[in-house]
Amino acid sequence: MSSEFLPVTLKELNERGITQPDFVFVSGDAYVDHASFAAALLGRLLEANGYSVGIIAQPDWHSPQPFTVFGRPRLAFLVSAGAMDSMVSNYTANNKPRSEDAYAHGGVAGHRPDRALVQYTARIREAYKGVPVIIGGIEASLRRCAHYDYWSNTVKRSVLLDSKADLLIYGMGEHAILEIAQKLAEGIPVRQIRDVRGTCWYTGKKDELPPYVEPLEEQTLAVENCSAREIPEATFIAANAGKEELKSMPIIAAGLPQNTAIMLPPFAAVSKNTSSSKELFALSYIVQEQNTDAINGRTLIEPSESRYVVQNPASLPLTTKEFDALYELPFTRRWHPMYDVPAENKKTGVPALAEVKFSLTSCRGCFGACSFCAITFHQGRRIQARSGDSLVREARTMTEDADFKGYIHDVGGPTANFRHDACDLQKKNGACKNRDCLGTNPCKNVKADHTEYLDILRRLKSLPKVKKVFIRSGIRFDYLLMDKNREFFYELCRDHVSGQLKVAPEHTDDGVLRLMRKSTHSVYEEFSREYAKINSELNKKQYLVPYYIAGHPGAGLNEAIEVALYLKKTGFVPDQVQDFYPTPGSLATCMYYTGFNPHETTPDGHLERVYVARGGHERRLQRALLQFNRSENIPLVKEALRTAGREDLLSVFYPRSFRR
Repeated sequence: MSSEFLPVTLKELNERGITQPDFVFVSGDAYVDHASFAAALLGRLLEANGYSVGIIAQPDWHSPQPFTVFGRPRLAFLVSAGAMDSMVSNYTANNKPRSEDAYAHGGVAGHRPDRALVQYTARIREAYKGVPVIIGGIEASLRRCAHYDYWSNTVKRSVLLDSKADLLIYGMGEHAILEIAQKLAEGIPVRQIRDVRGTCWYTGKKDELPPYVEPLEEQTLAVENCSAREIPEATFIAANAGKEELKSMPIIAAGLPQNTAIMLPPFAAVSKNTSSSKELFALSYIVQEQNTDAINGRTLIEPSESRYVVQNPASLPLTTKEFDALYELPFTRRWHPMYDVPAENKKTGVPALAEVKFSLTSCRGCFGACSFCAITFHQGRRIQARSGDSLVREARTMTEDADFKGYIHDVGGPTANFRHDACDLQKKNGACKNRDCLGTNPCKNVKADHTEYLDILRRLKSLPKVKKVFIRSGIRFDYLLMDKNREFFYELCRDHVSGQLKVAPEHTDDGVLRLMRKSTHSVYEEFSREYAKINSELNKKQYLVPYYIAGHPGAGLNEAIEVALYLKKTGFVPDQVQDFYPTPGSLATCMYYTGFNPHETTPDGHLERVYVARGGHERRLQRALLQFNRSENIPLVKEALRTAGREDLLSVFYPRSFRR
């Protein structure tokens, strides 16, 4: 049975007539042979292109021995922390160790090291001197330049340098990995591979850099010379979001030839614990964000101590033909048989498979660009979509699985109802550098059209053995409302919801929603009314389950109280509230660390200041307000109202206990 899988032992490799693999893929996840798992996806892709691959899944990182299973690979080690950043996988938003790991055998936590890329690469270097090591995946992608690290509360340099790897692949790596494989097979040394899109490389020689400009040189010198004026943080409780006359951040280094690179501020200048250094960090972030698109993004250079990290422009999006072929590779859609034996908790298998086993990935990329999400920094804003024919073929295969009960759990991606670029201009020019597609001020050029998605859903639910097709990966409701044809909305309620539809308004305050890059609260209320109307016409009792975030940058106690009052008014109090998690690569994390919003400038020439709830205690107060009906939260709610000077609201939240 295990011969159907990519090799995980030397014996399995030898059974294929191979004595030395071309690549060894080291992963922080257990090995599941499904397209949702990077080791399987990229391993199958390399295999389909004539390369041999061995998988080392969740190795013991305390010694080099587990990394020698296959011996030295002919071409390179490929290293990924897994589907999640290892620190996010190991710790909660409140920095508490997680008790489970859905991507591990039996869901047992503790089989993935903190800062996995650094740990894994160190052990590989101990085992094999001079072997090429290429890092990739979400941890590499979102830590490719200087970044704020929540767990150490410091700015860290590029993980390419910290890990001592040779090359870093960022974003979705299919194009890059095949191009690198070909160059390595041709005998080109890994450190000389410097022209592949979607990669970062480094050098200690300035004369090896491409032509560049330094648009932030003046601000950098002011920080380095300690001559920059220090800026006080936004005041306690009262967030200043939208309270000043703001101007949008222009495109930095606009109008230059496309082959001119941008020199970012050096690591030393953006890692100081001063407000001017933090503002420079935010400016550096916005330059990076403005250059994530494959069409209009420039090469970026970041000095770091005595070296330079060079980020090449992003990989070109997959074509529909490429996307289809990738997801129709011969995956077994199962975890490797080595996980059929019980783990230390007596459970078998890999829990993460359950979420995707009967789901279909229809798209990549997201032009929603929520501030708290790093998808756009990783996958970009351009939408890549599979064809309906490919999705139907995969669904037919899925229905033959012995465990299939008639339900397709999801048809989507980062945002389920995005199937094409936001507008026609993106196809030629790429995503706009300084204009949001959606948010509180959506672009007039956005083309909202669910025709193709609706056709795919209809084809899927008409298949034999399919009882129902759900949509679980999230609907962008503001985009849905922009589509004046209500046919999709109607069929969504009729055919693809089972009692509850999960949506993400995230907040009620428009100032906070602006910083989140979400639609105004009135848009959510319009969607809620329309949803109720359609379900009434269908004679269905179906409800919305909204998600809210506590402690997002820009949200103080007053804003949390506003959400609580809205929840009280509507009679819905969420069972779960998401605490804002400052993960690497997101705009909101930049705001959290710096206290600045790099998208807006104020009349004094500085970036917009943003209030940040940094301490764990205020974050608990905000979360308690959003779940005010829980008895254990009453003391915290009282404290929050007293701190905000709103004790008059005690009788609103607890009328029986505080009658006037």
